[in-house]
Amino acid sequence: MPPAKKRTRSYDPAKIRTAVSTQFGNVRQAVRALGAEQLARPTRLGDWTVRELAAHVTLAVESVSRNLDREEPAKAELALLDWPFATAARAAGIADDTRQLAEAHPDLDALYADTGERLTEKLADAPGTRLLATRTGAMTLADYLVTRTVELVVHTDDLNAAVPGLDIPYDRQALAACTRLLADALAAKAPGGSTEVRVPPFAVVQCVEGPRHTRGTPPNVVETDPLTWIRLATGRLTWAQARQDTRVSASGERADLSAFLPLME
Repeated sequence: MPPAKKRTRSYDPAKIRTAVSTQFGNVRQAVRALGAEQLARPTRLGDWTVRELAAHVTLAVESVSRNLDREEPAKAELALLDWPFATAARAAGIADDTRQLAEAHPDLDALYADTGERLTEKLADAPGTRLLATRTGAMTLADYLVTRTVELVVHTDDLNAAVPGLDIPYDRQALAACTRLLADALAAKAPGGSTEVRVPPFAVVQCVEGPRHTRGTPPNVVETDPLTWIRLATGRLTWAQARQDTRVSASGERADLSAFLPLME
């Protein structure tokens, strides 16, 4: 059964554009400093190396420019909250594209420079209402840029996990948008009002079928930090492990979210 439709949260288009550019710049600066041994390290993404993961980040951002180069589709096909559930089908093709890109561009900094310049140029006069023929379905540029915050934040975390001490910083607006979109996706996948999920300071959503809470302390509450939530939502961390490590607090009989996670894989 497809996820239920839910009213989409609004995002400030100017702030999202800045967040995408800033987080991409944060990753570029860190990747520039990596040596051959670090680039050859494994990652938690199957058999991808750090080099391939770093190349994939440019692929995720270049998709904005590439889609702006393409003819505008006649109508939108994908709402923002549909996107998290539409990515799995593209996984194999993305992996192939990433490996080819990494092999074709041994100079990663040059690849990052070209990608950043293209993004700046293409966004200069592109309105947020402009439709893009993305591989997951036609959607507005404004919505697609919100999805890029998810790609950038998630893969920043992947890079930090792969290279000890790398510590790429997270742009606050990018982290906020990523957290909120994935929290709203949970509410769309598990509609209801019996459980309150809190990811301070960025998101609070009501979800899970059952008696709706209207006043006082909710009987079912889940609370965690943004990065833990993002890891849960994207399959980097299991619910059981997060509970064992006390990274998540959950109280109430409907506070177990394991049946709904991950949202993206």
